[in-house]
Amino acid sequence: MKAHQGVRLLLVDDEPHILQFLELGLINEGFDVRTAPDGLSALAVTDEFKPHVAILDIMMPGMNGFEVCRHFRNEETEVAVIMLTAKDEIDDRVKGLSIGADDYMVKPFSFDELLARIQARLRNQFPGLLGEVRCGPFVIDSRRKEIRFKETVLELSPTEYELLQHLVINHGLVLSKPMILDKVWGYDFGGEENIVEVYIRSLREKLGDKEHRIIRTLRGAGYRLDLT
Repeated sequence: MKAHQGVRLLLVDDEPHILQFLELGLINEGFDVRTAPDGLSALAVTDEFKPHVAILDIMMPGMNGFEVCRHFRNEETEVAVIMLTAKDEIDDRVKGLSIGADDYMVKPFSFDELLARIQARLRNQFPGLLGEVRCGPFVIDSRRKEIRFKETVLELSPTEYELLQHLVINHGLVLSKPMILDKVWGYDFGGEENIVEVYIRSLREKLGDKEHRIIRTLRGAGYRLDLT
């Protein structure tokens, strides 16, 4: 059985060569893939296919990616949305995220990066599809709420579990303190950002990460977990 068997992906782009390239690559990874050349077709496919993840190009004729994403959220569709655009413009990024997109990528991008972001969305929103998730020396068992590091179960508080899970599934990405607070503590958290530092310090102790090679601090930017 392939690792991603049973995971449904919808690709929406008006450029046929991009659709074909991504479709072949993702099918090879074991995903069940459907494609659509425009927004209206994407909605029709979604009703029947019910994808777990939708990869939406923003600039399309007729109904664009923003409108498709907004429709998903208005209908309370559970699909995770990754938006694509050829423009590296902050306004597009902010607009996409503000209407409910879960992630954002700028063309051109590598297939490996897209695959990593799809997997991150699945681990975040559909952990049951993947069962135990292995990332380097980490194994996340979402059903038992356990994380193993080098095959040893870590003794974690509920908040430590949520924080470490968030770092692991987004490994290689820089996560700012506000991003971590919003995801782990919730948007209505009224405490200080320094609470993140306290929990990071505790995780480093439990991982034996004295030299900060696993959970790295990027001064002025945030934290990044590296798989070593």
